[in-house]
Amino acid sequence: MSNVFVVAVDGPAGSGKSSVSKAAAKQLGFAYLDTGAAYRALAWYLDDAGIDGGNTALVIASLPGFDYRIGTDPDEYFVLVGSTEVTDAIREPRISALVSQVARVPEVRTFVNNLFRTIIASTEKPGIVVEGRDITTVVAPDAPVRILLTASEEVRAARRGAELTGDAAKTAAEALAKRDRADSAVTEFMTAAEGVYTLDSTHLDFPATIAAVVERVHNGLATPEPAHTTE
Repeated sequence: MSNVFVVAVDGPAGSGKSSVSKAAAKQLGFAYLDTGAAYRALAWYLDDAGIDGGNTALVIASLPGFDYRIGTDPDEYFVLVGSTEVTDAIREPRISALVSQVARVPEVRTFVNNLFRTIIASTEKPGIVVEGRDITTVVAPDAPVRILLTASEEVRAARRGAELTGDAAKTAAEALAKRDRADSAVTEFMTAAEGVYTLDSTHLDFPATIAAVVERVHNGLATPEPAHTTE
């Protein structure tokens, strides 16, 4: 995967993968790849084209026409499908509801995983922080630093609903639990594979979690083969 130093970060919904990875990439001077955006962008693409995400044959047939680009500079993040910027549109609840349906298709996962490897190899920065699901085991199993970032379901739900109140906060917690159940059908994301460092942020605040990731990367730069540990 070229000479790019890859930091692979896995974890469940609400674990802080995106925000922590992006902030760590900034501190390290690395690129940042949000792999979840590809699944969201594909869901948007199918929805925009009027293709039923539940029709596996049509979903697979649509893949060659999926023209996807994403900004990997943590300071200049964007998502494009063709010439249309969908950075905000792919975060809409309507699209979020379709993501798991699309991501469960094995051919889709193979397609986007190959796309991720191409993006990783083409980065011009010395390293890249890649976050999502199956990153440590499938997309970049040989990455010198592989991290499973996790937290208890209660903490993840609280963080997701931190800016919400009442029914909205309850809905966010229910959506997170539903996402966990759907994702667990296609990937193991709560248990670290051998050689993957588990970072439990249940009792860590945001700056402390970023610091732990950055420290792990610095250790990895000095020692390319980290041992399997947890904290």
